[in-house]
Amino acid sequence: MNNTARSLILVVGLSTASAHAQADLTEAFLPMFMPLPSQVASPTNEITEAKVNLGRQLFYETRISKGAKMSCNSCHVLDKYGQDNLPFSPGHEGKLGGRSSPSVYNAAAHVAQFWDGRAPSVEEQAKGPVLNPVEMGAPDADFVVKVLKSMPGYVEAFKAAFPGEADPVTYDNFGKAVGAFERKLLTPSKWDAFLKGDKSALSAEEKKGFATFAKTGCVTCHNGVGVGGMMYQKLGLVKAWPDLTDNGRSDITKSDSEKFFFKVPSLRNITETGPYLHNGSVKTLDDMVRKMGEYQLGKMLSDEEVASIIAFLKALKGDIPADYIKKPELPESTADTPKA
Repeated sequence: MNNTARSLILVVGLSTASAHAQADLTEAFLPMFMPLPSQVASPTNEITEAKVNLGRQLFYETRISKGAKMSCNSCHVLDKYGQDNLPFSPGHEGKLGGRSSPSVYNAAAHVAQFWDGRAPSVEEQAKGPVLNPVEMGAPDADFVVKVLKSMPGYVEAFKAAFPGEADPVTYDNFGKAVGAFERKLLTPSKWDAFLKGDKSALSAEEKKGFATFAKTGCVTCHNGVGVGGMMYQKLGLVKAWPDLTDNGRSDITKSDSEKFFFKVPSLRNITETGPYLHNGSVKTLDDMVRKMGEYQLGKMLSDEEVASIIAFLKALKGDIPADYIKKPELPESTADTPKA
């Protein structure tokens, strides 16, 4: 056997060993993840067709906002992966909110809602922006109920969604209807097919990317069904994040030990939902991956490592459920419909 043949055998052997090591690493970390369900069930809010249909209407409803300008979809744009690609979203007067609007897709599977986790569920989250003076600006919950009760189409829809209730048009039921709709706002991707056992669902490059993602340490926080969204973590865990002024979760818990803690973002559809962080300060995914390595893991990632991780992140992009999110016909206003 000549030297060329020996070299070839050695290269093939090393490549095979590397592939096996990569496969072993992938298999070792897979139990940390779960595929998306068909819907995210709630023990307190049964998902019914009538409730989902009402929630879809309410998600697009602008008449409950001040000036009848804003709906949930204004900031959480469903045909743009559930957000607006802005650092901060403008409200009913054009004033900007204090944090970036996260995607509503797959959010029902998260540990809590909002960057600081102040809402325990999508049902509770849905009620917040409507009454926020900067966002939708409704004066109070009673105003929202009066608007909805003024339209016979909504009265009938609430009766169908909440049968047996003497007075079904309530603000809590508004949240439940929107929540039921959001619990089916899911975007399964090739990653889910891979988790379910189809090992051909990911390319070799994407599998290598997951191995890089895992061995780098990203899986410490980005795991579970959402590849994130399941815990809170300090921004600037191993190296102080520059110019950070938002206290994060500590403003809710009043605990100094949670200062600069935020809900870990889900990485599903992350290629489509920039800019990144609670303040939209990081414009590109490449920069975000590098910063996570440096400030959260204490690692300066190489160009090759960053590219490999991004190859995996691209596999987390799912399809928007076009039929499910199609804007429905909304009930007609009446002469008694109040305006704020």
